[in-house]
Amino acid sequence: MDTLASPTRFGSGQAVRRLEDDALLAGRGQFTDDVVPQAQLRAVFVRSPYPHASIVSVDAETARGMAGVVAVYTGADLVAKGVKPLPGTAGFKRADGGPGVTPPLHALAHERVRFVGEPVALVVAETLQQARDAAEAVFVDYAELPAVTTLAQALSAGAPVLTEAAPDNIAAEMRHGNAQATAEAFARARHHVTLDLTHQRLAALTLEPRSVLAGVDPDDGRLTIRMSTQMPSGVRNTVADALGIAREQARVVVGDVGGGFGMKTGAYLEDVALAHAAHQLRRSVKWVADRSEEFLSTYHGRDVQTHAELALDAGGRILALRIASQANVGAYATGTGVAIQLLIGPWVQTSVYDIQTIDFRFQAVLTNQAPTGAYRGAGRPEAIFNIERLMDEAARQTGIDRIALRRANFIRPEQMPYKNPMAQTYDTGAFEQQMNQALALADWTGFDARAKASAARGRWRGQGIATFLEWTGGNVFEERVTVEVQADGMIEVFSAVNAMGQGIATSLAQLVVDAFGVPAEKVRVVLGDTDRGDGFGSAGSRSIFTGGSAVRVGSERTIDKARALAAKELEAAAEDIRYEQGAFTVAGTDLKIGLFELAARQPERRIFMDSTSSVAGPTWPNGCHISEIELDPQTGAVEVVAYASMNDVGRVINPLIVTGQLDGGAVQGIGQALCEEVVYDRETGQPVAGSLMDYAVPRADILRADFVTRMDQSVPCKNNPLGVKGVGELGTIGATPAIVNAVADALARNGLAGKTTQLQMPVTAARLWTLMHG
Repeated sequence: MDTLASPTRFGSGQAVRRLEDDALLAGRGQFTDDVVPQAQLRAVFVRSPYPHASIVSVDAETARGMAGVVAVYTGADLVAKGVKPLPGTAGFKRADGGPGVTPPLHALAHERVRFVGEPVALVVAETLQQARDAAEAVFVDYAELPAVTTLAQALSAGAPVLTEAAPDNIAAEMRHGNAQATAEAFARARHHVTLDLTHQRLAALTLEPRSVLAGVDPDDGRLTIRMSTQMPSGVRNTVADALGIAREQARVVVGDVGGGFGMKTGAYLEDVALAHAAHQLRRSVKWVADRSEEFLSTYHGRDVQTHAELALDAGGRILALRIASQANVGAYATGTGVAIQLLIGPWVQTSVYDIQTIDFRFQAVLTNQAPTGAYRGAGRPEAIFNIERLMDEAARQTGIDRIALRRANFIRPEQMPYKNPMAQTYDTGAFEQQMNQALALADWTGFDARAKASAARGRWRGQGIATFLEWTGGNVFEERVTVEVQADGMIEVFSAVNAMGQGIATSLAQLVVDAFGVPAEKVRVVLGDTDRGDGFGSAGSRSIFTGGSAVRVGSERTIDKARALAAKELEAAAEDIRYEQGAFTVAGTDLKIGLFELAARQPERRIFMDSTSSVAGPTWPNGCHISEIELDPQTGAVEVVAYASMNDVGRVINPLIVTGQLDGGAVQGIGQALCEEVVYDRETGQPVAGSLMDYAVPRADILRADFVTRMDQSVPCKNNPLGVKGVGELGTIGATPAIVNAVADALARNGLAGKTTQLQMPVTAARLWTLMHG
């Protein structure tokens, strides 16, 4: 392969404006609800008002007789038709060595409901209003059962159980490390730091709610599902398996997606129910969630209680780390929800620090709340928050400067590749280098002057820091692309990674420009169609380092194939053929043929390549985020007044997009730190935060100053040909501990160091005022 074409102003490394945005800004986007087939039916779900109850009976006869109603389905109907439950905790175990357990997750509840909002029946009618009216006429007779809403309730002796297979309500459990070696390290430690930390439950709010349009081709009987998802192939497989049809008989198509944040990975109950209805009725059926349904039934994020302990010697070197976490995975233990808390989060628990002695215990606990699943960061925010809060608290308790404490414990560049105690290997990392740059960027040493200015206004100023890394990859490192050079002058690339507002099509197009050396307007990126190709999709910040690497490899293979064709056309040896900027030449001659002319001479008037390639492993993006807050001691109100970050995401394809990902992620992390929380009533199990009137989403004014965001490209990843590292979740992971550490710093500087161990998220004004004055 020749050296890639010289970078152009549209190639990688350039801040190219997103190609997707013109259509979206002009209102020409095509979301699921924009597609309206003829004779489309509308669907509405009947949902449980109880957190835990037996279903005595479902009377749908009145509803079935109402105007416009085409069908009403119940859980019993779907079971009778052979619709299978969704997969659960496969691969995980309980403490007794038995397999992990979960109640069967039926598309419509069968015999028992386990959380408020669980779908019980599905009404399909000619219009949305008719479906809504009929849904209100479905009468469900429930026998209420005792419920457990909190972790403490679920784990208490004699607690009501969600499934007899887990009499202690523990769905799965994992232990990592060496408990005895850790205990010995703690016994000889000079300093022992302990924190009890709450990672509250969050709603993954997207601008576009979940949307599904299912239909069946009248000619071949194939099921087509158009929907808002990040992982079309995974949804296709799960739905087909649940319905008992061959995967080849189902297709998932994705248009524009108005945000995913991990929440739109995998199939939901509603997806299976809609697909079944369409399959039975042989008509198109659409469901678009309203905002209240999203709060009730979309998988939530986080919800973990952690007891964290750190052992240090007299000089501040970390001797051991002990973590015990209990994750509230809700009423059904999904595979994703369990893996995130029991495995993926622990992979990065020791972060950028040279810690080899650990004792980790992680439990997934069932409660009568909505299930949890992926949400931006997926386990890594919890892990990094644990260690970064411990580091700052250790600095306070030992009297060692927190910057010096970090320096003393960083993994050094010469230790790379470095295997952490969870057997995860970091290929590269220069963690002290990132911190040094961030300290300068944030003017760390000038803080005292700013604190005095804040004090003059009656405000307490705090300075927070987080030095950290994360894992990216979705644990699937293979991706497929197709590349088609067309006679009409276009290069069309299909990838199974998926757009969800992150600008992936633009970044992939830039990589095609790099390879082929053609103008960007000659590149068309196609995504979101399982008939065009299978792949893992977009999750775990993998789109560029797996999908982008696959595009590069596929492009190179296409050029190699075209070189052989050009050699035949130009009657020259392939090794004498040179390629540059859309044309092949014979070395030392004026013989030449254009790429698209060559495609036009082929029997199918195209040059086509179907390419599957792999990267060597995950990437380990890392960084240092520094924040400053002002706290009003009279009210407890907190304002973020400065935020600076240095980020190692390897080689940067599009600085404009990467900066947007980092800053947008940081806003979500700040939201968790200061305001967001899904709340259930402890006694009744009813959601208290069930709408945007009750759930505090971060607003544009959550940050009083601009983000100062920089990327260090001097440490490229060695696991993929692009040298890139995942970026989509890094900002979220760094922001939360940086903000909470800043609040703790403000308290400590003003005589309340004894309160910092009690600081919990979200740090609302009321909660902070109570902590300060209670």
